[in-house]
Amino acid sequence: MPKVKTAPKTTDKAAHKGQASSCDITIVGGGLAGMTAAIGLAVHGFTVAIIDQAPQEDLTAVGYDGRSSALAYASCQLFEALGIWDHMAPYAQPILEIRVSDGPSLLHLHFDNEDLGDGPLGQMVENRHTRLALFNRMKELDGIQYLAPETVATIDRTQSSATVTLDSGKSITSKLLLGIDGRNSMVRSHAGIASSTVDYKQSGIVCSIEHEHSHCGIAHEIFLPSGPFAILPLTGNRSSLVWTEKTHLVDTIMGLSDRAFNAEVMRRTGDFLGKVNVIGGRWAYPITLQYAAHYTDNRLALLGDAAHGIHPISGQGLNLGLKDIAAFIEVVVEARKVGLDIGAVSVLEQYAQWRTTDNASVYAITDILNRLFSNDIAPIKLARDVGMAVINEIPPLKNFLMAHARGTVGDLPKLLKGEMIK
Repeated sequence: MPKVKTAPKTTDKAAHKGQASSCDITIVGGGLAGMTAAIGLAVHGFTVAIIDQAPQEDLTAVGYDGRSSALAYASCQLFEALGIWDHMAPYAQPILEIRVSDGPSLLHLHFDNEDLGDGPLGQMVENRHTRLALFNRMKELDGIQYLAPETVATIDRTQSSATVTLDSGKSITSKLLLGIDGRNSMVRSHAGIASSTVDYKQSGIVCSIEHEHSHCGIAHEIFLPSGPFAILPLTGNRSSLVWTEKTHLVDTIMGLSDRAFNAEVMRRTGDFLGKVNVIGGRWAYPITLQYAAHYTDNRLALLGDAAHGIHPISGQGLNLGLKDIAAFIEVVVEARKVGLDIGAVSVLEQYAQWRTTDNASVYAITDILNRLFSNDIAPIKLARDVGMAVINEIPPLKNFLMAHARGTVGDLPKLLKGEMIK
């Protein structure tokens, strides 16, 4: 079985001086989106170098990242088309229903996959298992250089190529550079692309729980004055919690003893799952809305969180990045097919135009939802409760919203339909 090429273990610059390689596309950022992009490009015949600062063993360690991701149905189609899903499936929990409630109100919104009749609304997978699946899939492919731990020293972009030089002294020259290196993207900074940020003064506290009763594949989103509290089903009698809280309270909550923290979790989850215990660690992440002024520059494109980061209220963050990847791959495959330079301005503009409008609409929706629900103002609370109850009684509207949650609305790239790009 072909193996992924890895960087030499030594970090001695002299040992690497003069070591130069070339490929079609260089990716800075080896997270979930970066590795998925590398796999998608390699499957479609491109040679790729992927650079990340963290060692592989850190990225797959149990304590590295306690988050789980709600993968929309369309995103799962992409993973299946690229041969990744087989490595993920044993660790995936189907989301069969979503129940949205406004605190203790009896009025709620209920989505049921049986109303659509063609599969679950999505899948919950712990990020660690997704990373392991991505590494396993990369090992099956030729055409990927995986360079980690490595740090980018310089980037030099000309009219015909992009060259990345690493701290180790190694350099990679390619037709195109992709920044998939997160919200604090150094690639975006290098290109001088401005980004706008909205600070919600909220943080997401993340942990996992085990519980006495089955979750039955139901995802719960409970809106509280401080922000949404999500209980998301994992395999077995386990769930992932995403607890949005005002930032000034987070240090106090994170500093609670295990017993006191567990008591706070139980108070918020209620008793419908029976006895609840926090398992593993707890993590806190600041919540902001961030978006780049533009997604492309000379021989460069931004994808995923480097281009946009949204509130987790709708669970669409990673799914948006996967849409970027699917659209980008389709654009460059089609360009290659007709003999175009994949790094040409006209080609990159096709990607940017495809994704900018869709992403902007999601920014707006998540921002409005968070502002609408993260308060306890009586008239607004009454209006939103009545609104949820009305939607519940209009099947066509509810089904349309479910289709949005599944990622199957709009001008979808082929990979999100489970189709390879011929």
